[in-house]
Amino acid sequence: MNSSSTNGDAGLPPRKVHLAEQPVAVVREHVRMDALPDFFGRAFDSVMAAAQRQGATPAGPPFARYHGMPGETVDVEAGFPITGTFTTADGVQAGTLPEADALEAIHTGPYDTLQQTYGAIQQQMRADGLTPADSMWEYYLSDPEKEPDPAAWQTRVIWPVIDRTG
Repeated sequence: MNSSSTNGDAGLPPRKVHLAEQPVAVVREHVRMDALPDFFGRAFDSVMAAAQRQGATPAGPPFARYHGMPGETVDVEAGFPITGTFTTADGVQAGTLPEADALEAIHTGPYDTLQQTYGAIQQQMRADGLTPADSMWEYYLSDPEKEPDPAAWQTRVIWPVIDRTG
């Protein structure tokens, strides 16, 4: 595969991954679905400012973690994985993304078409007999301010699965 490809894994079927626990700094709220863009902007700015005040550094792209299935509103946290020491302050919480077995897929395109990628992950889970966890998260690999074409945006979708063997 050409390493300069802008699509990365886009278009490939969801794949199983094992994720290590990741420290994060987030803002968590119940948000109406149509208010998510404003929430994300505010949360990412707040987390970045709080992390900088404490000398912590983003360790990856911004993300949003959804707790439960979205309806008219969703319980969501948004922020950054971090390195360094961070403690809860200024409305920004210290937390972790859990160690997990998950399915991941790279979505290329506007955010309003993410359901297609979630559908592919759910189909793969059913085919593999896996049980989805009640939370999932998205890493926003593209910065809409630097890449104005929504067709080129990339989002890494992670949906942990529950181990029913244990």
